[in-house]
Amino acid sequence: MAVVTIVGSGMMGSALAFPARENGHEVRLVGTHLDREIIDACRAVNRHPKFTKDFPDGVKFYQIEEMEAAIRGADLVIGGVSSFGVDWFGEHVLPAVPEETPILTVTKGLLDTPDGRLLPYPAVWAERLAKIGRHPNLNAVGGPCTSYELVAHDQTEVAFCGHDMETLRRIREIMKTDYYHISLSTDVTGIESAVALKNGYALAVALTIGLNQRQFGLDSELHYNSQAAVFGEAVREMAKLLEMQGAGTLDNLCVGAGDLYVTVYGGRTRLVGILLGRGLDIDEAKAELKGVTLESLVVAVRVARAVRIRAERGEVDPADFPLLMHVDAILTEKAPVDIPWEAFTFEA
Repeated sequence: MAVVTIVGSGMMGSALAFPARENGHEVRLVGTHLDREIIDACRAVNRHPKFTKDFPDGVKFYQIEEMEAAIRGADLVIGGVSSFGVDWFGEHVLPAVPEETPILTVTKGLLDTPDGRLLPYPAVWAERLAKIGRHPNLNAVGGPCTSYELVAHDQTEVAFCGHDMETLRRIREIMKTDYYHISLSTDVTGIESAVALKNGYALAVALTIGLNQRQFGLDSELHYNSQAAVFGEAVREMAKLLEMQGAGTLDNLCVGAGDLYVTVYGGRTRLVGILLGRGLDIDEAKAELKGVTLESLVVAVRVARAVRIRAERGEVDPADFPLLMHVDAILTEKAPVDIPWEAFTFEA
């Protein structure tokens, strides 16, 4: 039996308690400073407030002040924070984890640098911690997985990535079940870039839903031609961006495309894309969603900024990314939605 400590009791971090505990491991779920009410609720009824299913018997719940005790003796620490908690996790959690203890993070995103690089969060944390002489064993989860479906035991295929295959195999043995299937990759940049890129592109696909609602009415039937056209262009641009990252393999693209599919069909990114397609500007859409965190917006703007920097050096052509650049204009300039359909066509 292993000891698995999950720091961050949001939906995805909490969902991973299910396969870990069902495999017979001791599971300790720690709330961040923002999760106090969630942990109180879990202790009271053994159920996350957002789930319709109880945790497996035996999951232990900790407030943030108890994190040190929860990490002590852990065989695996899972980071369950959103991309908006990256700095907090790097400053307050990673230094508390022994270097020999593997860390598996669910946090998806990319940080752009002044020279146009796009760094996945494990690389960001590794660079920052190396400056204080720490070298954590960082690994990450990528792939199409919604938390509530994992809790429901829907068949799910993901990829764990890290720099040491033996470590990844040990983590897989802890987490895999008959419904949670795990590929392994040592290409951290490729897997993490692919699953981060899909966020902005999922928003782009959802624009078409809002456009059709504006034209035909909110209760009109769904129109799939337009969604499919944007989806196809999104995959094409993701492939080119992965090549720009030096990670343009078919496996990486498939993981990203699968994650794109899931994100289009549910969640916050779909909602904001629909609102923008209906004609709201980004400030109005944010107001409509009343403070919902929107990681997709951050990723799209950062990637577009990196593309422009690389274009200035002649390394890429912004014309190869018409969908990305349009999404960026919608978000940063409040440009009206006007999907550049003809820019998606090609001659081969």
